[in-house]
Amino acid sequence: MAGRIAKELEEARRWGGARELRPLEGHVLRWEGLLLPNNPPYNAGAFRFELAFSPQHPLEPPRATLRTSIYHPGVGLDGSVCQPLTSARHWAPTTRATQVLQDLLLLLDHPDPQRVLRPDLARELQDQPEVFWRRAEEHTRRHAERRPPAPPGP
Repeated sequence: MAGRIAKELEEARRWGGARELRPLEGHVLRWEGLLLPNNPPYNAGAFRFELAFSPQHPLEPPRATLRTSIYHPGVGLDGSVCQPLTSARHWAPTTRATQVLQDLLLLLDHPDPQRVLRPDLARELQDQPEVFWRRAEEHTRRHAERRPPAPPGP
């Protein structure tokens, strides 16, 4: 199991949607890194995340948590993420960590009123989208981390 997770960490490091990906405090079952959204307003910053693996991985899904505060209907105030891919109902042992991170990035890039942990923000996004996007932009400017420079080309 640790061998698979180490291999998946190397795969995820090659993926361009996250940077500074590493085991948290040296534990291969807990990763941290910066997620780099592609779409405004979240692409104005980077968002620190943690990916925690069960000792039973890949039979049980990992759990993603955002450590950077974000104004988003699919992310709880505690950083929990509405991610059906990692629910017991949808999880498949063949799913790779990079797919989990890609799904998380997709959630950030495209807030979905159906993937909700903060109903107040989902309602605001549906009823007052201009207010939602302005607040999300302000929140990103205040709380997101600076995006790291792009890695050197090949």
